[in-house]
Amino acid sequence: MKSDNKPSVCVVGLGYIGLPTAAVIARAGCKVLGLDVSQKVVDTINRGEIHIEEVDLDGLVQGVVSRGLLSASIEVAPADVFVIAVPTPFDKDHAPDISYVLAAGRTIAPVLKAGDVVILESTSPVGTTEKMRDMIAEMRPDLKIPGLTRETPDISIAYCPERVLPGRILEELTNNDRSIGGITPRCARKALAFYKRFVRGECVTTDARAAEMTKLVENAYRDVNIAFANELSIVADRMGLDVWEVIRLANRHPRVNILSPGPGVGGHCIAVDPWFIVHSAPEETPLIRTARGVNDGKMHHVIAKAEALVEAHPNARVACLGLAFKANIDDFRESPARFVASRLARKFGSRMSVVEPYADELPLEFTDSGVTHIDVDEALETCDILIVLVDHDVFRVVPLAERADKLVYDTRGIWPDQPRVVREEAAKLALAAG
Repeated sequence: MKSDNKPSVCVVGLGYIGLPTAAVIARAGCKVLGLDVSQKVVDTINRGEIHIEEVDLDGLVQGVVSRGLLSASIEVAPADVFVIAVPTPFDKDHAPDISYVLAAGRTIAPVLKAGDVVILESTSPVGTTEKMRDMIAEMRPDLKIPGLTRETPDISIAYCPERVLPGRILEELTNNDRSIGGITPRCARKALAFYKRFVRGECVTTDARAAEMTKLVENAYRDVNIAFANELSIVADRMGLDVWEVIRLANRHPRVNILSPGPGVGGHCIAVDPWFIVHSAPEETPLIRTARGVNDGKMHHVIAKAEALVEAHPNARVACLGLAFKANIDDFRESPARFVASRLARKFGSRMSVVEPYADELPLEFTDSGVTHIDVDEALETCDILIVLVDHDVFRVVPLAERADKLVYDTRGIWPDQPRVVREEAAKLALAAG
């Protein structure tokens, strides 16, 4: 690592995490090369522009690119620190797919040199960092690899997952605490020194396997708690109760903090990561597996309830509000809102419109469905039924006067002042739908 305290850095993967990470590192004064398989992404970044929606990211990227601190390429180059931030999806059986991680390792292996630090940030099953280490060792027998040599290793390898909330990524990359797991304690110290250049939060060192598990546990914990709220909402529907009122009152207890229910759970973290734990220990994870089932099942409950409401009003026009997996972002990965809206589109076609302010056009599954993409004002003017699937701010601020005469199915609880008679009708229809 350079003695001037500004190592050169290569960030592999320029998606929702990789690009903000690269920009934040560049802001700290390090020269950063962003590596991506998409020439379109590379060209966009090299123009100082961005291909994802994130608060304040456009200005930051423009600034660090113009100062020559950030550039992008599809070709790897030598660096002092390599940060891998590529996807880790799962297959149809919920088995984790670490092929992108291993491909990234194969990409950087030829340019590694003595003194380099390799950090995996991708959310990964326990043991992935060691598998990447072993692959690098096979490709580079000339290097002494940590954990596989009794001598001082030539390179350092560590795992450090992000903890960020879309819409607040730049702030949280800087201010949140980080768990840094090294293949060896020496590796952890080398990675710690790097993160302290741009992280204000506390950086805690551990081993790689513990850090990998920590990331999975954090998201499984949230999934389980959301599952309780979603199951409670289904029970409340069955009993004809207002779940938001029940939660509001229950949370007045000093030791109760029930989360907000929704149409399911989305995003690349909470909807995915718990399966990594289940896959590693299937017999020991009945609670985590059940929570995943509850949250996935909530989408089908919402579909049934929405269908009952629409079918009870055959001449009504319908608007689904939102497709993103959470408010005020353009990320539709694993989105329950997208899933619900696409299923309703199959059934109701041209009777239905979608309002998604963070998309220029509807996703491919809406093609040839007859569904139109409109803004919220047009929905309020032309639609009789509003199905709230995402709590975007632009939906929250719609006053009662503009929606008092609408039939509303609010899966996010953003309009508690909606006339009670509408909620009661929806509850009765849900009971009838079973």
